Amino acid sequence: MRAGIGALVNVHAVLRGPDGRIEVERRAHNLVTDVGCAHIADQLASSQDEAAMSHMAIGTGSAAPAGGDTTLATELDRNALDSFTQSAGADDHKVVYVASWAAGDGTGALVEAGILNAASAGTLLARVVFSVINKGAADTLEITWTLTIADDGS
Repeated sequence: MRAGIGALVNVHAVLRGPDGRIEVERRAHNLVTDVGCAHIADQLASSQDEAAMSHMAIGTGSAAPAGGDTTLATELDRNALDSFTQSAGADDHKVVYVASWAAGDGTGALVEAGILNAASAGTLLARVVFSVINKGAADTLEITWTLTIADDGS
């Protein structure tokens, strides 16, 4: 019997209005891309050829995520991660990525997001599409992305 390792990812996006109150909240499951899987293997090797994940992008493209994706469908804005940490204790098999967009940053009808390892271009670890989040110029957005490494049961 063979055991496999899988990468499961959950996304939580929170849009806050100018008063700081939650206006929209979205939860979604994403797709780890083929190049994202290769990146995970690279990071586990004795010498890493690729940079660690460092940025999150948001966009307006609604095409369904596919394993062959290497970019967002229509990237609108990309910011450096606020944090990326390995959870502790019983959750030590999880990595949590957090990025935020301030008022005036990344304004638009957002329906996709992705994690990448560069300020431009780079490797797309994962991509998600969700119901529209209309981010106005005075709104803020925070996306928390949890990557779980777990036995996939194979």
